Parts: sequence; C-alpha cells; structure tokens
Amino acid sequence: MSGHSKWAGIKHKKALVDAQRGKLFTKLIRELTVSARDGGGDEKTNPRLRQAITAAKEANMPSANIDRAIKRGTGELPGVHYEPVTYEGYAAGGVAIVVECLTDNKNRTAAEIRNIFSKKGGNLASAGAVTYMFKKKGLIIIDKKEVEEDKLFSLVIEAGAEDMTTEEDEYEIVTSIPDFEKVKEAVKESGIKYSFAGLSLIPNSHIKLGSEKAKSVLALIEDLENSDDVQNVYSNLEVEDE
Repeated sequence: MSGHSKWAGIKHKKALVDAQRGKLFTKLIRELTVSARDGGGDEKTNPRLRQAITAAKEANMPSANIDRAIKRGTGELPGVHYEPVTYEGYAAGGVAIVVECLTDNKNRTAAEIRNIFSKKGGNLASAGAVTYMFKKKGLIIIDKKEVEEDKLFSLVIEAGAEDMTTEEDEYEIVTSIPDFEKVKEAVKESGIKYSFAGLSLIPNSHIKLGSEKAKSVLALIEDLENSDDVQNVYSNLEVEDE
C-alpha cells in the first residue's frame, strides 16, 4: 500500500504545478462531464459528481468552467461524448499497471497507450489480467505537518476508516467506498488539510525493484499520465525514496 499511495501523492502534488495545470483541467473537465452525464447534474444525489467538483475546486478551476462541464454532461450545452475505457499491462520487472481513460476515440487512445507501453519496455495485457491484483478503496493522504498521528488515527478510525499507515512524511488513510465521504468530511471538519482524497485502486501486494528498473517503470507511468485521454494510472510498484 505504501508504494502505491506514495506515488499517488507525488502524482497529485505534481499535477497541481502551473506547468501541468492545463492538462489537469482537461482531465477534470472530462470527469465532470461524464459523471454528470451518467448520474445527473445534482451533486447532492451524485457522489461521483460531488467528488469531481471537489477535485476541480481544489485545483482552483473557475466556477464557470465547472458549470459548463456539468451542463455539457447533462445535455444543456453541446459537447464531446467521452467513453470510459481501461487498459491493463505490465512494466519492467513484472509490475502491474492499470490505466483508466476517458476518450472520444477508442482506436486513437488504444494506439497511443500501446505505443507508450512499447517505448518504455512494457506490454499491454488482456482484460482482467491485472485488475484482480487491486481493490477499489477510498484513499486520503495527509502531510505529517498537519496533525499528530494519535489524534488523526482516533479521528479517522472512529469515522469508519479501515486502516491508517504512517510513511516518512505523510499519513495514508484507506476506507471502504461507502465510508469514504464520511471519513473525508470528518477530516475536513477537524480543519485538517489533505494533499489527496479520492477513490483509488489499492494493490493487494507490491513489487520492489532495483533503482534502474524502478526508474523505467516511473518513466512509463509519467508518460501515461501525460496522455490527454488518461485519467488515472495505478501500479503495484513499491517506490523507494532513493
């Protein structure tokens, strides 16, 4: 769990850098549009949309952009039709990779994802070959500077969290999907800021690699993240600090 969630923290902190803001907005707008299309435009009755709106606000997306994306999803404004598609594969050292995309052209996206895997020493796998190695969970990452460990542990466990682990500079809280919103709200109401909060694929076990192979896997993940059609990338690589 530590390797995956530590990478998730790095990924989302990096995504908020100004140079990446345009790509981040593109991904957030697609998620807003699709979640509104599938579950309706009312965040009170659409948990996925509520989470997408929260992520967009945390990225400082203007409210007008959020509203337009939602209206495209509900059909109040014209827009592109995005479809979800998931790719599975392996990177160097047998590391499992899951790539979640939203695309308006599956053929284009499939070709691009296959090309990225090939260039970085990985290969795509058939559906179901990798996803069984992960479980969908809620994940909240909090910087250690925000709160004392004992205080946070008591708070989140009482709110319904399944587990909390302590890394070098952050706390990682894992929840079931039904309890995710409740735990996140408990953290927010206590005035504790989180660096990441969302649903995530948590690997059942991890693979440790030497530094060179690990760098190769991280390069593959970074290239996948930089693809406009890619929303999320998950792996079971355990990332060592060095």
